[in-house]
Amino acid sequence: MSRLSAALLLAGAMLLATTSFTGRAAAQSDSEVYERIEELHGDAAGFDRPLRQLVLAMRSGDAETVAGLAEYPLTVKANGETYDVETAEHFIENFDGLVTPETRRAVGRQQYDDLFVSSEGVMLANGAVWMGAVCDDNACDESHWAITAINN
Repeated sequence: MSRLSAALLLAGAMLLATTSFTGRAAAQSDSEVYERIEELHGDAAGFDRPLRQLVLAMRSGDAETVAGLAEYPLTVKANGETYDVETAEHFIENFDGLVTPETRRAVGRQQYDDLFVSSEGVMLANGAVWMGAVCDDNACDESHWAITAINN
């Protein structure tokens, strides 16, 4: 066996060792997720409450709570279409068409240590929902966490 073949075999074995049976990378701890949120977005402590509210609201199909956690206009991909939802009222009226049962179930089962954090925001349920820190003023001295996209 050549050195290149051995190196590739070793690299493959290492990759398999860090990947679970679902194909995801090895689990991260809650503190690692928290630190990543803090590093990229700040206010990681402020993320906890809206996340818990969203998970519970998705479990119960509480359209009003989900709508109250969103930033408008909200981009929603559903039924092969992209919608720009302008208001919470519009979101609530069309909730069943805008948020599929599969998305509700996936977000309702979201675990903190399974979140994916990037410079774009925090991804829930493998990209079904994105949350981000939204600036409340031009200087972004104050912000709040909100749903920024839904991708059924």
